[in-house]
Amino acid sequence: MALPLPDVQAGSPDIKINLTRVGVTGVKKLVEVARAGGKRPVVLISDFHIFVDLPSNIKGANLSRNFEAMYEVLGEAIKTPIYEVEELCSEVAKRLLERHDYASTAEIGMRSEYMLKRRTPVMKIQCQEPAIIFAEARAFRNPDGGVRIRKQIGAEVAGMTACPCAQELMRDNVAEKLTKMGISKEERDTFLNTVPMATHNQRGRGIISIEVEDDVRVPMERIIRIIERSMSAKTYEILKRPDEAKVVEMAHKKTMFVEDCVREMAKRVVERFTELPDDSIIGIKQINEESIHQHDAVAERIATMGDLRSELKESDKTNKKI
Repeated sequence: MALPLPDVQAGSPDIKINLTRVGVTGVKKLVEVARAGGKRPVVLISDFHIFVDLPSNIKGANLSRNFEAMYEVLGEAIKTPIYEVEELCSEVAKRLLERHDYASTAEIGMRSEYMLKRRTPVMKIQCQEPAIIFAEARAFRNPDGGVRIRKQIGAEVAGMTACPCAQELMRDNVAEKLTKMGISKEERDTFLNTVPMATHNQRGRGIISIEVEDDVRVPMERIIRIIERSMSAKTYEILKRPDEAKVVEMAHKKTMFVEDCVREMAKRVVERFTELPDDSIIGIKQINEESIHQHDAVAERIATMGDLRSELKESDKTNKKI
């Protein structure tokens, strides 16, 4: 009779220190997100990472069996209908702590490509635009044996921005040329205020993440809409000539620096998420891929909802005084 194989991972390590995260990344799964009203569910190809912490007295997390257990937990959770991706992450994080009694924390995150159905501004042609949606849940074991969960929900959406600085330079250049051509100041100013001047553009990526307690609901579609409306213009897969002209005109009438996009997103988050508690953590980031430079421009803000509310309230007071 063969002797049982030794469980090396359960042994004691030579160097006894706690490890914050042990687990796996790059776990790909199909996730079916149910929709209300009997609509066809949305199927996402999702990339997961799953971790637990490891105490100092255990040599290893036994990833072969741990990996199987994680797949099993993930599979069980996916079989039941889910309506929000963060709901799935919260459930898996909770189950991981149930299965791994040595762990005090568990973390699961997912990123998925999500197709947005949009219509062009003039011709109303329906097209699909890709966005990245992501969610994460962290479960913490309480001293009384209960579990507390913090979850994060977010999206990354592409759009375009037009540079205000270059446009102002072009405006001054055109004004000078119109003056030399003998155009009156009144006609010149009317023209400059009617026709948006040329400038260089960037493809931008707006990112918003919101971290809350498990019982707080954060609609993903609302996050996506805020990002889309916080750049100079949206981008579209298909653009006929009237649509192309309209998008370019809209962008050049709403020029924005990378910093403007972050501040606009922050303002809209405060306005649209009035129900969120002050301790919600808001992450906002804008990345602009410059067209006349080799580098990208980046701006970011991470703050509690309470801090953003306070700052915007103070900003409103200042603007009213001015």
